[in-house]
Amino acid sequence: MLKGKNILLGISGGIAAYKCANLIRLLVKEGANVKVVATKAALEFITPQTISVLSKNEVLTDFFDNNHNWNNHVKLSEWANYFIIAPATANTIAKMAHGLCDNLLLAAYLSYKEKQNVLICPAMDLEMYNHQTVVNNIAILKEKGYQLLDAEYGELASGLIGQGRMKEPEQIIASLIKHIQTHLKFINQHVIITAGPTYEAIDPVRYIGNRSSGKMGIALAEAFAAEGAKVTLVLGPTHESVKNNTITVINVESSEQMYNAFMQLIKNATIIICAAAVADYKPETTANQKIKKTKNNLELNLIKTHDILLECGKIKSKNQLLIGFALETENCIENAKEKLTRKNADLIILNTSSSKGEGFNYDTNKISIIDKHNKITNFELKSKTEVANDILNYILTN
Repeated sequence: MLKGKNILLGISGGIAAYKCANLIRLLVKEGANVKVVATKAALEFITPQTISVLSKNEVLTDFFDNNHNWNNHVKLSEWANYFIIAPATANTIAKMAHGLCDNLLLAAYLSYKEKQNVLICPAMDLEMYNHQTVVNNIAILKEKGYQLLDAEYGELASGLIGQGRMKEPEQIIASLIKHIQTHLKFINQHVIITAGPTYEAIDPVRYIGNRSSGKMGIALAEAFAAEGAKVTLVLGPTHESVKNNTITVINVESSEQMYNAFMQLIKNATIIICAAAVADYKPETTANQKIKKTKNNLELNLIKTHDILLECGKIKSKNQLLIGFALETENCIENAKEKLTRKNADLIILNTSSSKGEGFNYDTNKISIIDKHNKITNFELKSKTEVANDILNYILTN
């Protein structure tokens, strides 16, 4: 569940900071990428060397490093999928509740947009934890939408027995996983996607292909994986690659290979997306040796390839959502509607290559989504990452 997730750990200055060594170790063991921002007081309880070795990243404490380079707290907060603050002392909790900012940890906290993804783990002596001002500050944070993991009852550093112990690292990770499972939009969904071009061999060195980069299909795979889906990507030849290592990638070259790989996946899929630019035709025969340039003209006899979207439409069940892509250059809406009906898809994602920023190889795209009732939803030109998120949100709300 944590594999590939970016987790920012904020450590403030309490004795429970020593537990963060094990917390970091367990997060990394789960496959998470961990960065740590700590207050100066925190480093009185756990050394930066320990943090750096375990997290495989330099611990950040000040706004500027020793070479006067700025530690950008905004980029740090944008990097993180989840933000854990452990231990959260009475001092840090008070500053968080009232918007004070006098260290890098608090700057990152105030810059972090997804409040529901901040887990705060209080740790202090029992009288402090039960003091009315601390109780009030914790209530403020809860009301604002932050996740508070209540302190545990037990022996405290002061020698007293009571509530105030920071939750154990195993409990924090279990709470994070439970939180993720509760909020992910496509948990328990199996999404299969085709992406990229196909190359149809003429001879050992030449092929028929197209200019598709696979960027849109990869963006969709990343977006679904980030929302908890099990994703399998059947990917044609491309220089692009996935970043989320939870995505299963099946690399193929020809339309035949893509068809065979994809059709084996359909039975167990809940969402099927055909985003690849599959060649419509391929050479009837492939030469075993490189064809020599001995004639002025070369004739190739082309035959149709498998229509993957059409075949999916024939066998899909009522519980499966089938989405196709249509790149059109003329009569765009009419052609996309015809494709939607003929291939028994549930949605067609229409894009064109008529304007700069649309179509193959760009990092941006402009789409229209057409459903089975011929309802058309238009979107502005956006990055392909944003387009992917628009498609996910459309699926959820329609």
